[in-house]
This record gives sequence, C-alpha cells and structure tokens, in this order.
Amino acid sequence: MKPAILIIDDEAKLRQLLARIISLEGFTVREAGDAKSGLKLLAKEDIAIVLSDVILPDVNGIDLSKTIRDKHPHTEVIVLTAYGNIPDGIKAMKNGAFDYLVKGDDNDRIIPLLHKAIEKSQLQRRVTELENKLQKRVGFENVIGESKAIQQCIELAKKVAATDTAILLTGQTGTGKEVFSQAIHLASLRKEKSFVALNCAALGRDILESELFGYKAGAFTGAAKDKKGLLEEANGGTLFLDEIGEMNIELQAKLLRVLENGEFIRLGDTKTNKVSVRVIAATNRNLLQEIDAGHFRSDLYYRLSVFQIQLPALNERVKDIPLLANFFIQQASRNANKRIVGATAEFMEALKKHTWKGNIRELKNVIERAAIISEGPELGAEDLPYEFQSYGVSTENSQSAFLLSGVEKLHIQRVLNYTNGNKAEAARLLGIGTATLYRKLDEYKIQ
Repeated sequence: MKPAILIIDDEAKLRQLLARIISLEGFTVREAGDAKSGLKLLAKEDIAIVLSDVILPDVNGIDLSKTIRDKHPHTEVIVLTAYGNIPDGIKAMKNGAFDYLVKGDDNDRIIPLLHKAIEKSQLQRRVTELENKLQKRVGFENVIGESKAIQQCIELAKKVAATDTAILLTGQTGTGKEVFSQAIHLASLRKEKSFVALNCAALGRDILESELFGYKAGAFTGAAKDKKGLLEEANGGTLFLDEIGEMNIELQAKLLRVLENGEFIRLGDTKTNKVSVRVIAATNRNLLQEIDAGHFRSDLYYRLSVFQIQLPALNERVKDIPLLANFFIQQASRNANKRIVGATAEFMEALKKHTWKGNIRELKNVIERAAIISEGPELGAEDLPYEFQSYGVSTENSQSAFLLSGVEKLHIQRVLNYTNGNKAEAARLLGIGTATLYRKLDEYKIQ
C-alpha cells in the first residue's frame, strides 16, 4: 500500500481535482477544508505528505507548515500558492516545507514531486528506526538487571547524565563499564555528537599520547601528515577512557589540562587547541592506593571523581544472572545459527553458584561456548566447562553426588566437553565401545 497524502484546502473543487489526480497513481488520499481538521487527521493517521494551501480560513498555511514539521517530523509538507505569490512558497520552505506548487500551473509537477517527498519521508523514518535501535542497544534499556545494586547505579547514572560533570566508573573487570558509559552519553545533551572510547591499558605510552592528542607531520618517524587525536574526534561529545589507572603519570598531567580548561597541544606542535569534551573514566584499580604509591596524580583523581559510580560484581547481583544468561543465550543462538530456546534449571543453578571472577564478560563467554557445544534446544549442565561440572550432577537428593553412577555421569560429561561432543572420540578416550557409550548416554539422559 502506497503512503497516504493529505490535501488541506478550503476550495472544494480544487481539492477534489487534486485528490483525483493523486489517487489515480495509487495513493491513499485524505481531504480537509481547514487546518484544524487537517491536524486532527494527522493525529489519527500516518500521513506521509501534506499538500496545503497558503490561504486557509483558520490559519496561515506558512505557519501551518512549521506546526506540522514540529509535531510530525516524518511528514513532508508541499505548499500550494496562488500565481504571483511565489515568495510565500519560498518562505514556507524556510519554515520546513519540502517544496511549493503554483495552483493551476504545476499540475505536471505534482506526481514527480510527491515521489521525491515520499523518498525523503521514508529515509527520515529509516534513520529514526536505526537511531531507536541504537538507543535500545546501548542505552540504559540494555543495562540488564533488576537487583537493587544495579538499579541504584542506573538511577545515579541517569541523574548525572544530563550534566557535563566528569564521571569515574569503578569496579572489577567485566562489570560493564563501557556499556554504562555509552548509556550515559546517549542520555546526555551531547548524544548527537561522537562517543569515542580508548583503552589506556592496550597501548604503550607514546602511542597512547599520539592517539589521544594527535600529532603534526614530522613529529616522529612515520608521521607523514597531520593527524587528529581522539580528543578532537570526540569534540562536542564524550570521551571514554577505560583503565585510566594504567595511564602514564606524564600523560595524566596533560589530561588534567584538558579537564580544567579544554586545552591541549598535538605532538610536535606549538599551537594550543581547544575542545569541549565530557570525560568518563573507568578503572578496576584502587586509585587512592595508586596515589599513595606515586602512580596516579591526586589532582587528576579528584577532578575525575567528582561523580563516582561503583559497578557491582556479578556475584553481588545473583538475582540478575538468569536475566543476563537468557539475553546472552538469544545472542549465542543467532551467532551459532542454532535454535536454542533457553536453559535447564540445572544449568541456571550452576551459573548462580559460580564465583564469576570475570563477571559479565565471563558469563557471556560461557554461554557462547555452551551454545556451540549444545545439541538440543536447551542448554544443559553438561554443556558447561569443567569447573562448573560439580554443579551439573543431578540434585534429586543430597546423596546423589556420592553415588558411583553420579561420578560416572560427571566423568562422561567432562570427556564429551573435552571432545566438543565427538562421541566416537569420547568412547575411545573412555576405553569403551561406541555402543556402550550411547547406552550410558541414554541411561544418564545426556544429550
């Protein structure tokens, strides 16, 4: 079905003529005799294009074009002007109208112009859909968890997001600090500008400095031309500095200058550059201890930690493990090109009992591995790595872990994990025939 077109004109005969011309092209056409009726239709229906007369009984069509664009940004407006009144059409375009038509003289332009306006309208809608998907992917909606610990962090982050205050995210490795920083950026006034992330632990001192501040041609061997640093790339937006505790103390002094007055100098340059950047830093180190050890500047710490958020470790939010696991199962199912609908209760119980030293990142990796190994629609305890298998033994009663059958089942599961599910190889390593292995798999209900 083609997009809907709304004609707003108090001249009934002209309105009906236009409606006939447009409907013959297969478009759905709506009509209104005044601005009030037209706005009511726009509120109720999905209208792609509005054709509006400049002279209406209740409002000026030029003002109406601005109202429509403000309230319905995906709807394009084409203004109908009387002969000799072209300046009105131009003024309407300055108010956001797509184009204008001269009544009676531009009938041949109507249909081609409508198609162009519809292309623009559809492009705007696709852009908005992509922006909405991006918001869902990295916004606060993607911070999964119902536990009190994570909800408190989300509330704090939402409050500080609307400011330009520097933020320090602390917590163990793998707790989701970059996801949090992206969510803060998207909830800030800087969301239309760039979000740039830099891992301070991944680069040596010299490379980190050139990446952060940029350089002039000839600053060092191989610097053939000027290069912008990430500070300039993030100008107007947000710069996320992960593992800030790994930054060299000399670079810390240069970063402090940026935080205090927005100024920096490229490598090999003498000219001072200005930027407006919101800095979010993250660390898994105790920076106060690093200050005492002489590895971190106290003035930089207090400048960065104006607002500090401590992200909880995964074992502090056990309630959220099933939610996170199900989210990662959906991802892993798509990546492995398998139909995996969930996990057994035994699998989830094993996840909840694990210590999770690698936090959310470790959980994601465990789920991804289990999805690759799994041969059924549900992930089972037998799909977990070796260190989880003590939780994978049947828990029908407290004595089952001591039964010989339980030990045998566990051993078979471990060998199958080792062979990535290759039953012939597992039978060889176990020293039994393949038929015997299949019988035991059936007996222990191992998939």
